[in-house]
Amino acid sequence: MGKDSTFGDGVLKKILLSYTYVAIWIFLSFTVIVYNKYILDRKLYNWPFPISLTMIHMAFCSSLAFIAVRVLKLVEPASLSRHVYLTSVLPIGALYSLSLWLSNSAYIYLSVSFIQMLKALMPVAVYTIGILLKKDAFKSNTMGNMLAISLGVAVAAYGEAKYDSWGVFLQLGAVVFEATRLVMIQILLTSKGINLNPITSLYYVAPSCLAFLSIPWIIVEYPMLKQNSGFHFDFVIFGTNSLCAFALNLAVFLLVGKTSALTMNVAGVVKDWLLIAFSWSVIKDTVTPINLFGYGLAFLGVAYYNHSKLQALKAKEAQKKAQTADEEAGKLLEERQGEDAMEKKGDA
Repeated sequence: MGKDSTFGDGVLKKILLSYTYVAIWIFLSFTVIVYNKYILDRKLYNWPFPISLTMIHMAFCSSLAFIAVRVLKLVEPASLSRHVYLTSVLPIGALYSLSLWLSNSAYIYLSVSFIQMLKALMPVAVYTIGILLKKDAFKSNTMGNMLAISLGVAVAAYGEAKYDSWGVFLQLGAVVFEATRLVMIQILLTSKGINLNPITSLYYVAPSCLAFLSIPWIIVEYPMLKQNSGFHFDFVIFGTNSLCAFALNLAVFLLVGKTSALTMNVAGVVKDWLLIAFSWSVIKDTVTPINLFGYGLAFLGVAYYNHSKLQALKAKEAQKKAQTADEEAGKLLEERQGEDAMEKKGDA
């Protein structure tokens, strides 16, 4: 009885911890999205400089990651050679900077709810780029699933009350760059056995992001900021916003490290629905029935895709277990035969 209750407590503790990590991630992700929208939107804080905002985040994250790795020595830096850094980390930094720049720019033109609907295309982009870069195999049923998600997003876009073509172009560009980054992480880092946790990935990637972003910043935003002489840097607003962005990176590490990437996908869907509800009820964004119908279709497609991935993972695990069991049985049989042969020799 005591053993059962201890086992039950252990399982309950694990479940509660998982839900806590999910809740923290949803809260921080939600906060960063709404906070960025507040800063960049012309009707709210009215500071429409997405490159500058992303650079502030990257400078803040680089500094904290440097302190954590080099000063406090909380985590060990990965042993990366200069060649690996230039050929593997820098391309990921470039893709990340483009993804962040474009996604933050979209907040100026689109509602929070519509941006979340467009983000449902992420599995479609990851799968398509995976095929193009020969990381994924083409499967007609998976492609059918991807077309269903795309159709749902297209319906949601058709029903959007404040549709803006430039904003949609920016957000779709951000999805493509982010999907490419995720596939390139698998090709350039994971396949080489390089696993970076969020602090070490920020330590290596954030400075390169900052460097890449400085190029469009000098051309696009620096001249505009020079003319905007009335602006005074608000340390409270930008400091808390950057702190939330850094905390979100750590929460991603906690969520994937302590649960699974699939849990994060499911949590992401919950977060998207919450954001759509918040966007409609608090920010007073217009959410039409066609919007919701389209996103509902896309949501079902993403849920089915996640379910299929989970089933494939389970099948792989079961296959591994069966293989291990077969190997162990084979070894036992060999040992038994060897013992029998020895006994026969002894009798002779």
